[in-house]
Amino acid sequence: EGIGLCRTEHMFFDKEKIIHVRAMIVSDTEAQRKAALKKIMPLQKKDFLAIFKAMKGKPVTIRLLDPPLHEFIPQNKAEIEELAQLMNLKVAEVKAKLDSLHELNPMLGHRGCRLAITYPEIYATQVEAITLAAIEMKKKKLDVKPEIMIPLICEPQELEIIRKDSEALIKELLNKAGIKLDIQIGTMIEVPRAALLAHKIAEHADFFSFGTNDLTQTAFAFSRDDAGKFLPDYVEKGLFEADPFKTLDESGVGELVSIAVERGRSTNKGIKLGICGEHGGDPQTIDFCYRVGLDYVSCSPYRVPIARLAAAQAVLNNA
Repeated sequence: EGIGLCRTEHMFFDKEKIIHVRAMIVSDTEAQRKAALKKIMPLQKKDFLAIFKAMKGKPVTIRLLDPPLHEFIPQNKAEIEELAQLMNLKVAEVKAKLDSLHELNPMLGHRGCRLAITYPEIYATQVEAITLAAIEMKKKKLDVKPEIMIPLICEPQELEIIRKDSEALIKELLNKAGIKLDIQIGTMIEVPRAALLAHKIAEHADFFSFGTNDLTQTAFAFSRDDAGKFLPDYVEKGLFEADPFKTLDESGVGELVSIAVERGRSTNKGIKLGICGEHGGDPQTIDFCYRVGLDYVSCSPYRVPIARLAAAQAVLNNA
């Protein structure tokens, strides 16, 4: 029925874009960052246009840049030298800048919406690309339903600020094109504080998408990348009924989801609620999603047939 999670960071690894992304990362001034982003914008627009055309008017939920910037840095000497030449810097200067991006715990570091608070021009570029691609679709009389998703919100004001800036840019571009278009703006609920403050966050959101991978990590204080070393023992010894990264933990993480659903709808009755991540393809989790009142689930393409069947079973089982 659409795309529940379009990860824009994957687009940045394209060879044509990555050099400009890296230039943006090592920039010292806003003007330098904007110059690099200006080269990325038309390439991103091209990506979004292709996605919109393929989806033929079905909703496309586009998550703005989420991972920390260090994930895009050059990985070898040749790439560092190429970047230094582009930026007219010494190799040592580029290396020092790249080293400064290192974080001890990047999952909880400078990523997601925090990037937009520090560097608002990053999200502005992506919003511009999405809007211009949608405008081009409308000019060709083709249906388009873009949804912009802001990741890693933990404070209502984060979403309020980013939404205000995004809406102003969208309005400016639509007015200039003489086009009317509804572009929804929502957020991922993926940290416990966001779930608990859902009633305040919902005042600035058209939709919530529960990012249960990160919500599970932050609720349990488990690293998804490392938990495989001990989770099988927890399941074998009966501490857990199942791996919480495969089947949603209803008593803990599920309670956070339930709280967010109730509180979110208390201040925004029309808010659309869904789930994205691998949990969205798990039958037991899908049953929970139906019981808690979510509107949709999103999962990897290969799991869609299972998810459809599980959704039908959930309706019958809870009739």
